Amino acid sequence: MTGPVPPNPPALPVTWRPRRNRAVLLAASALLAAVFVGMALVLPPSWQLNDRIMLLCLGAVFSGVGLMLARPRVVADPEGVLVVNLVRSRRLHWAEIVRVNLRQGDPWVTLDLADGTSLAAMGIQPSGGRDQAVRAALQLRDLADERGATSEPATA
Repeated sequence: MTGPVPPNPPALPVTWRPRRNRAVLLAASALLAAVFVGMALVLPPSWQLNDRIMLLCLGAVFSGVGLMLARPRVVADPEGVLVVNLVRSRRLHWAEIVRVNLRQGDPWVTLDLADGTSLAAMGIQPSGGRDQAVRAALQLRDLADERGATSEPATA
């Protein structure tokens, strides 16, 4: 990662999400829902009730996909990090995060974890602005470095 180094980690809690993508997806989902409801209401009388219900269901499915795509975020708080991706969420303790990666060309931040695996953090992505994503990744890295050194992972 390159770019300006933030002077201090941000105050907790902090949430990072792709704002531009989210705004477009939420607006498109609302528009899709309205269009499909409107179509179901203005269909000619020759269309049956099951046709109208199918249109409403299609609108709900398309809107649901848009809402699902708008879900990603990364939330840091004193206890750790919540990574919310498209379908799954994962709660991490600070000590579980070994490295925060955002390389040139990466679609989003990747977290290297203490168990040897990696986790995509889709809430920080350059598609909404490279400088903003680099700044967020650096802040998350600084928080992980600062908090991971002073905490122990939770044991089950």
